[in-house]
Amino acid sequence: MDFKTLYEKVSPRLKKIALRYRGSSYFIDSDDLYQEMCMHLWDRFKNGMPEDMNEAYVIRGCEFHILNFLRKTRDKAIVLSLDRPFNEENDTLQDILSDTGESLERYLDRKMLLDKIRNNGLSRREKEVFLLLLKGYTLREIGKELGISHVMVNKFKQRIIKKWQKKLGVTK
Repeated sequence: MDFKTLYEKVSPRLKKIALRYRGSSYFIDSDDLYQEMCMHLWDRFKNGMPEDMNEAYVIRGCEFHILNFLRKTRDKAIVLSLDRPFNEENDTLQDILSDTGESLERYLDRKMLLDKIRNNGLSRREKEVFLLLLKGYTLREIGKELGISHVMVNKFKQRIIKKWQKKLGVTK
């Protein structure tokens, strides 16, 4: 059976499954779930799905994949509302951010970039150095805090810069 035939046979059931799980995540809708199952189906097909596999088995495999996908994304998702209070004083994220004098969009862009840098590709020690640099520590203060020389701190700083220039496509 070719992929087009298989897709046409199982597609209506995959759409129903996607609708069934659409409320499982704040930021993933049924279209996303359907696309994820179709991509999984294609991946299985191109990597040699057995010819004798029946439709029910294929559909169930896609459903298991989507359940695992939702479980993994749920663990990583942090959903915040700008308008919902987050403490006893009824402070909202919007109130806090507007006090900084920085636009909300700029603040969120900067925060997301910092989180991406911190959580993607840095060693444990590089993360420690990065966080202390963000707090405004000097190289010597960081060295004292971490029990290493300021020269070593500078080397960590240069590694961080080099890694992220490479990831962002910045060339010198």
